[in-house]
Parts: sequence; C-alpha cells; structure tokens
Amino acid sequence: MQATVRIFDPESRSGSVFLDDGTEIPFGTDAFDAGPLRLLRAGQRVNIRVEDDTITAITLSTFPLPE
Repeated sequence: MQATVRIFDPESRSGSVFLDDGTEIPFGTDAFDAGPLRLLRAGQRVNIRVEDDTITAITLSTFPLPE
C-alpha cells in the first residue's frame, strides 16, 4: 500500500502518513527501523505494510518492502 509522509521526527524515528483517502496513520520506530531508511521528509511517497491497523514497515515507494 502507498501513502504520503505527513510528518517525520528524525530524533524518535517516528511520524505519520496520509493514505490516499486522507486517513492519517502514525508509525513508530519499529516500522521505520524495519526498512533501510535513514530519513523521510513531508510529502514523500512511501510504501507501507499495515497489520491490525498498525504500520509494521515503511520504505520509499521505489524500494520493496522488507520481508
């Protein structure tokens, strides 16, 4: 699933994204650390994996989601 970064805090490595329908979903450090990312910026398109209404992985839209 794809989303757009709303906000990202590099210190805590957490933030939130907007789904294409406008729904905002937060993500935590574990989801950020699941992929190869070092930084995100507002407006950036990302791929996310959602399980039980929680983002479990986030990466750039050009990268595959980690297993």
